[in-house]
Amino acid sequence: MANQRDLLDVDWNRIPAPVDDGAATHLIGAKIPSIFLIATDGRGIDLASLQGRTVVFAYPRTGEPGKPSPVDDWDMIPGARGCTPQTCSFRDLFADLRAAGADHVFGLSTQDTAYQREMADRLHLPFAVLSDQTLALVRGMKLPTMQVADMTLIKRLAWISDNGRIAHVLYPVFPPDRNGPEVLAWLKANPPR
Repeated sequence: MANQRDLLDVDWNRIPAPVDDGAATHLIGAKIPSIFLIATDGRGIDLASLQGRTVVFAYPRTGEPGKPSPVDDWDMIPGARGCTPQTCSFRDLFADLRAAGADHVFGLSTQDTAYQREMADRLHLPFAVLSDQTLALVRGMKLPTMQVADMTLIKRLAWISDNGRIAHVLYPVFPPDRNGPEVLAWLKANPPR
């Protein structure tokens, strides 16, 4: 398998964009199920019980610079490439997201917590990343997924919930590095009540 290049230097014109397959339409207005997920900061988080406004951005899997991609044609799978740019967009806008009403911000993937913790430390994230390694939340919410190299991965999306109920969903997300600004724009246009 080919080693991953610089994870932030991506020409989005050369990467196939995902299409809206309707796999997230059921999420708007849905109540998040009560499922505890382990966070990179060691906490157990139940998204259903969080009070206030929560932003969750989900992605297939983050890579490590210089390490092999899960499959040789990873970049050509629509929606696969861009987990690090997406995460960095939320990192760079974290203070703005909080100022615009986000009480909580989380990343989410099906990778294990140890893998996520390395990434969170390397990227200096000011928020925790949640592991759904057992796919409990994926199944409970019927999140859109894709199968790659015998792995079930979450298709890239973001949602904003108020007191455990989803108010807005961004899906599909492309290019990933614009996801943070898109969420921020929605928060500013839709202040919490």
